[in-house]
Amino acid sequence: FNDVFGDVFGEMFGGGRRQSNGPQRGQDLRYDLEITLEQAYAGAEVEIKVPAAITCEVCDGSGAKPGTSPTVCGTCGGAGRVRATQGFFAVERACPRCGGTGQLVLDPCTSCHGHGQVRRERVLSVRIPAGVDDGARIRLAGEGDAGARGGPRGDLYLFLSVMPHELFERDGLDLLCTVPVPMTVAALGGEIEAPCLLGGENCDGSNRMTVKVPEGAQTGKTVRLKGKGMPSLRSRQRGDLVVELFVETPTHLSARQKELLQELAGLCGEKQNPKSANFVGKAKRFWEEVTGS
Repeated sequence: FNDVFGDVFGEMFGGGRRQSNGPQRGQDLRYDLEITLEQAYAGAEVEIKVPAAITCEVCDGSGAKPGTSPTVCGTCGGAGRVRATQGFFAVERACPRCGGTGQLVLDPCTSCHGHGQVRRERVLSVRIPAGVDDGARIRLAGEGDAGARGGPRGDLYLFLSVMPHELFERDGLDLLCTVPVPMTVAALGGEIEAPCLLGGENCDGSNRMTVKVPEGAQTGKTVRLKGKGMPSLRSRQRGDLVVELFVETPTHLSARQKELLQELAGLCGEKQNPKSANFVGKAKRFWEEVTGS
């Protein structure tokens, strides 16, 4: 019923529907592309293979066998639409015989089987901009399916997904990385090497950079390296590289190493282990409250 009113009032007010036997725009296409975090960081030129409809070169899109031509549909007279009466209303429909094209292919092309198009794999070079995030969409105008009857091509939409990285996690423009720190370096302070994605002031060609560890660093301590994170798509801003320290307890100790650690333990007190001393004090008060002693 809605279609009836749509057809009638559309014609009354000059709207109508586009005649389907005219030029028709090609379909839009979707392509899911998986990229690495390194490619998202620096940008990249990637090559993709996209199956898409192209105009048949044998019949030049007519759908008819070379040497022949489509004939005018006798049902609609080439208009592609027929008028039908439904009660008090006269409405137009796509011609059921020619499908709205206004033409009939009596001797179809053997290459496209009368469709005027064939599906082929197209190779495209695509530029991935630096700073793209997971779920980003890139529109490539005119790279979709070919149009029919001289219509323009559709568009191709790339949907990007960034693969998980074994070292880094992304948080907006920031990059997060957990780096193990030897116990001695954490206690005394010093320098460690941390990974980085690409070049920078502190990053050499082997994708490593130097991070200063403060004296007495604990597990969970973070060191923020300004401007070493992801670039922004819309500005010159860059995020930070956030290095989280993980203090590594030594294992497989020799007798001498154990002896030295035991000696160190005897020399350490509340001043050297403030958190342990604070925890012991809290635990002692808790036990006293529970036992009433």
